[in-house]
Amino acid sequence: MAAKYVMALDQGTTSSRTILFDRSGKIVSVAQREFPQYYPQPGWVEHDPMEIWSSTYATATEAMAQVGASAHDIAGIGITNQRETTIIWEKETGRPIYNAIVWQCRRTASMIDRIVADGWGDKIREKTGLVPDAYFSASKITWILDHVPGAREKAEAGKLAFGTVDSWLIYNLTKHQVHVTDYTNAARTMLFNIHTLEWDEELLELFGVPRDLLPDVMPSSCLYGYTDESMLGGRIPIAGAAGDQQSALFGQCCFNPGDVKNTYGTGCFLLMNTGNEAIKSEHGLLTTIAASGADHVEYALEGSVFVAGAVVQWLRDEMRMVKTASQTEEYASDVFDTAGVYLVPAFAGMGAPYWNQYARGTVVGITRGCKKEHFIRAALESIAYQSSDLIRAMEEDAGISLNDIKVDGGASANNFLMKFQANITDRAVRRPKCIETTAMGAAFLAGLAVGFWKDREELTHIWELGRVFIPEMDETERAMLLKGWKKAVKCALVWAED
Repeated sequence: MAAKYVMALDQGTTSSRTILFDRSGKIVSVAQREFPQYYPQPGWVEHDPMEIWSSTYATATEAMAQVGASAHDIAGIGITNQRETTIIWEKETGRPIYNAIVWQCRRTASMIDRIVADGWGDKIREKTGLVPDAYFSASKITWILDHVPGAREKAEAGKLAFGTVDSWLIYNLTKHQVHVTDYTNAARTMLFNIHTLEWDEELLELFGVPRDLLPDVMPSSCLYGYTDESMLGGRIPIAGAAGDQQSALFGQCCFNPGDVKNTYGTGCFLLMNTGNEAIKSEHGLLTTIAASGADHVEYALEGSVFVAGAVVQWLRDEMRMVKTASQTEEYASDVFDTAGVYLVPAFAGMGAPYWNQYARGTVVGITRGCKKEHFIRAALESIAYQSSDLIRAMEEDAGISLNDIKVDGGASANNFLMKFQANITDRAVRRPKCIETTAMGAAFLAGLAVGFWKDREELTHIWELGRVFIPEMDETERAMLLKGWKKAVKCALVWAED
């Protein structure tokens, strides 16, 4: 009997989800579970790897149960994941030796400062396409090996395994049989040469990372292995893997050079497909590998905003200004503007195009007339301002003007935010009917590898436009608002200075 579905495991920063897609690209079931965030010290962020695994496994079985699917009904599994988050475990037992150090964690910022001071910045950029930063996996691996008793000795004896979250899930799904990652996740470690497509010996030595610790690296769309029969009731091909942002680029069918998407998740990530060319950024963007098949490698330019949807969670959970994230749209629409308030959500430093590890969240322009609605509107606008910075940097790097932007991710459902994004960038914003394009990308990659879908052309017919937001703001107002934003960012950056 022919399989009916492709399973996408979407393992994010705050929750794990499983989505089943049918041949027409429609979602037939969704299961989601949030898991705890741990903040042992200011600027430190951790997850429990076992909670990542258990929440993922639970949602996989629940999504299958919702439609009565068996293993035979699943053509393949695609995995997409929070990137850079670092897990090290014992090869024999599969037991983590420390909590996962999350991509947002800043504990290794001083280590990166020393490496840059020693003159490694240009060489790291040249080899990896990345701006040296604590955001990436390399310094996190070093920290774990240096701070967990006996870890370095075990690593050098070949007894430990490192992985980003995709590797960790595949290792568990195959019951410790497969230790692998894909090109897109490897490209985010700051240890992988994106030109030679190999782990870089010079960088491994710089960060003190033994080669035996690292997974094998494979294309994003290919057969990695099979689930152990005890996991989901049978041997299901694991045939797709990509970091969340590259997966979203693929899910948005951005298959041609110049195609752009912006994902509004915990962070905000703008990616442009640059085809076979690895474009070196002059404006603080990253050069990275795009999700692609086994026959060739494609590249992308990427701009990373560390705090986007997370500012809405902050309003809800820490500030308690709203009960649900969706309420922010209503509050923001209740006022004409922010009454001059700007919020710069640099809770974990600032990413592109500023790359300041020590910047911190800043609110400026508060007057006696400022009320909750203004504050909430300023928080939403900050997401659009940060994306606007990325778009302008990307246009300058690529030498082209963007006509429109495809959007996805949870916060793209916020109509106020999407309208303001169109206005502040003076670009049309195109939102698909299915905003779960990160998961869809993982499904597409797996489905292509197992023949569930024929080719990329078939996928472009599956993608459907939901709504277009057209810019309506006049240039004078836009220029005034952007000038205020630039001043607010300066305040956040000045705070970081001694």
